[in-house]
Order: sequence, then structure tokens, then C-alpha cells
Amino acid sequence: MLAKSGTRAAVPRRWPGLCAVCRGWGTGRVCAECLTRFAQPVPRCERCALPVAAGVLVCGACLAAPPPFDAAFARVDYAHPWDRLIPSFKFHAALDLAPVFAEAIVEARTKRDASGAPVLVVPVPLSAARLRERGYNQAWELARRIARRLRCVGDARLLLRIRDTPHQLALPPEERAGNVRGAFAVEPRRLGEVRGRTIAVVDDVMTTGSTLAEIARLLKGAGAARVEAWVFARTLRPGDQ
Repeated sequence: MLAKSGTRAAVPRRWPGLCAVCRGWGTGRVCAECLTRFAQPVPRCERCALPVAAGVLVCGACLAAPPPFDAAFARVDYAHPWDRLIPSFKFHAALDLAPVFAEAIVEARTKRDASGAPVLVVPVPLSAARLRERGYNQAWELARRIARRLRCVGDARLLLRIRDTPHQLALPPEERAGNVRGAFAVEPRRLGEVRGRTIAVVDDVMTTGSTLAEIARLLKGAGAARVEAWVFARTLRPGDQ
């Protein structure tokens, strides 16, 4: 592997460490045994990434009312142990989990569609105030690793958050779509980069899908040919939990 200077970059070593789930020793931040136990791929709706019965491609809800994004990929349900690890990653700078989550998203996508990487991978943007408060955008920590892994373009500046909003988690599901309406924009000087493109929008979790739907509508309105939602975890409907 060559560094930008042309010299050979050092290959990182995988030193043993404690698994974030079982606290046993292993060579990954989440050990292979825990990934096998808690991250087994299951059939998911191709439009919203909720679990479905084997052989079902699109769930009844998406057949009746398709979401604005063309496809959705998720690796796990938002449940134990991920409901503990994701908040640590998102709010408490547990960035050592980013490679695990990013690789899981890549595996979820390539398992279902190995036709090739999207042209452009973008994160759900944070507002400037939220970014200053947190110090990083967890969605970009995933998106940039995914883009590098798939050898495609990752871009943290194409999408803007133009209106700060309350955390979606603080709102009941029926209020979340209104909370993010008009909260995002495409960088005005870069509208031409959206037209005709396939774009993957990355986030850590999809709950109701309101945020990703709002961004998909924005990108489609700007001329994107296809928009996919890529997340690590998918929250189940209340009746399915």
C-alpha cells in the first residue's frame, strides 16, 4: 500500500483488545463471536430495511407508500447490544467503533447488491452548533470509511444543515417528519454535481426514516437519479419489538 508521498505506508497491526460487547479478548473492537451472535444478516425490505419474511422483497407498507429513497440497507436491528454501543459512538466519542459499523454497512449493501459502488457517498449533516458541541459528525465517520472501502467518492460538504432542530429522539414519531422539514440544503454552488448521480446517504441509525426521507426528497428535487439510505441499525416498529 503506497502513501501519498510514494513511500510504502505501514500496514496497521491488529493488537488484541477487549470486545466492546462481551469484554473478552479478541483482535477486533467487536469480536467475531459477538458479530456472529448479534449481527447475523436477516431478510430486510429493500425499500425501508425493516425485517421481512424470507422471500419477501418489499414490505406491505412500502408497497402502499414507497419512501422517497430508492433503497435502504441496514445490518442490525437497534437492539441489544447495539442500543448501548451506538449512543456511545454517537454522543461520547467512541470512535473506535466506527470501523466495525462501517464495515457492517458495506457488508449489508454488497450482500444484496454487488453491482458496484454508488458514485457519491454523503453523511447526514450536523448543524454547525451541533458539530461544535460534539466535535465530530458520527455519520461522516462512517461515510468516509465506507467510501474508502468501496473506492468511491465521499463528500462531507455537499449537503448542508441550514436549520438546527431538536434531537429526533426527543420527539414522538409523528412529529419527526415536521421537525426536519426544510432543515437541509445542497451546497448552492454544487447543484450540478447532484444531477444524474446515484447518491448513498449514510447515518448510524434509521428510526422512522424521516431524516433520510427529507434528504432523499431534496436530492431528487436537485436532479439525483437514485438515492439510497445506508445505516448500521434499523429501529423496529413498536409492535415488532
